[in-house]
Amino acid sequence: MTASDPIVRIDGVVKRFGAFEALKGVDLTIRRGERVVVCGPSGSGKSTLIRCINRLEEADGGRIVVDGIELGDDVRAIRAVRRRTAMVFQSFNLFPHLTVLENLTFAPVSVLGMPRAEAEARAMKYLELVHIAEHALAYPGRLSGGQQQRVAIARALAIEPEILLFDEPTSALDPEMIKEVLDVIVDLARQERTMIVVTHEMGFARAVADRVIFMDAGRIVEEGPPATFFANPRHERTRLFLSQILEH
Repeated sequence: MTASDPIVRIDGVVKRFGAFEALKGVDLTIRRGERVVVCGPSGSGKSTLIRCINRLEEADGGRIVVDGIELGDDVRAIRAVRRRTAMVFQSFNLFPHLTVLENLTFAPVSVLGMPRAEAEARAMKYLELVHIAEHALAYPGRLSGGQQQRVAIARALAIEPEILLFDEPTSALDPEMIKEVLDVIVDLARQERTMIVVTHEMGFARAVADRVIFMDAGRIVEEGPPATFFANPRHERTRLFLSQILEH
């Protein structure tokens, strides 16, 4: 791939859960280094879409290519894509029986085969980046929700992925903890990392997104740069969503 090629290409992707069609032929390309915010009402398919990108969900139709690798049934291709992507979940998903440092070194050591000393040095670098290095030897249960989410972000960074995926990273947090997590994600966005962020935090979208995508009922309804998306949405469904969410 060249730098001008899309790092993610999604063509006609369909995903069903029984009779429910969560994605209805979605087309999307993401450029290398692009910061994309995906928003929409509950059940619109936005989380399903990013979970398909690293094969946490298997698409029922269409084509997904990540960093030149086509996702299919080839286990080696799936593993290669997962080495290039990392997801931060809304519920943290930290190992409670491991310390913060052990949470960060687990994948580099056990999956990537990295020497432990190297993995620990890398882990500390990223814990410092998210301003939580002082808790390296603590267990997750001793930390606040905001601190746990910052650990989860550092864990995602520890495998040094090409693409960062965020699935509503602040939705499980108390209001006073949201800003500390968003500040970290804003800092990451300024480093020109490829980021796809599912969120309702429209202030964040205005500040850092290159493109905002609005989904509804399994389809992309509208997309565009933040200035256009917020000031002059073309579709009535987008206008209704923004009027509801920006009032809160």
